[in-house]
Amino acid sequence: MARDEVFAQQAASFDQAADVYEKARPEYPAEAVDWLIPAGAKTVLDLGAGTGKLTRALAARGLEVFAVDPAPKMLAQLSASLPEAIVHEGTAEDIPLADASVDLVLAAQAWHWVDQDVALPQVARVLRPGGRLGLIWNVRDESVPWVKRLTAVMHSSEGESFVEGGHLGRGPFGEIESAIFDWTREFDRESLLDLVRSRSYFITASPDDQAVILAGVNELLDTDPDLAGADHWTMPYRTHAFRMQLP
Repeated sequence: MARDEVFAQQAASFDQAADVYEKARPEYPAEAVDWLIPAGAKTVLDLGAGTGKLTRALAARGLEVFAVDPAPKMLAQLSASLPEAIVHEGTAEDIPLADASVDLVLAAQAWHWVDQDVALPQVARVLRPGGRLGLIWNVRDESVPWVKRLTAVMHSSEGESFVEGGHLGRGPFGEIESAIFDWTREFDRESLLDLVRSRSYFITASPDDQAVILAGVNELLDTDPDLAGADHWTMPYRTHAFRMQLP
């Protein structure tokens, strides 16, 4: 299968695993969320909102939230937990909102799937003058040796490769500001396996390949000198956040 076909298949895969995605994926550090939100913002679009991992944090801060995602099952999860959110099926390349309708557009763990050349003008269209685009990714800290060994077993993700590669475009926006927030999250064996199951590489793999990946993770947990003998583990994360303003 061609690289573009694999990318498109993985981008569209998450609806197949909405339940495990909601259960397994981490939230975002409060400091990172606060860093993305400009003073005075009242309305926000969560673009690629998924099951609402970021959406709930935005609503908790008193913002009126629009949530857009192409995956109906993921949006159903979001609506169930946050009925006050205004939900639309849609994409970053064709945002179903009116011109100049929000103060802030955020994309969490999603921007690497979009066509930036099309999406950046769309984001600028729905933002009010001087509005902000914010982007955020939770990335495992692979400077820790066992985390790097885990990635070798379960494979790296499109998001991780995108952030590390510095592929952000600006379009009509001003300079890109960035910040990194370090934090940790506790996992037991089943929650770590669920994290693996929630990833696009795993979702789109064949059943045989999925079994190999899960067996490899279990073997690592049982035999790695930094992991064996424990029943829970502390995963180090680095949350990468970016923000840019319309002129």
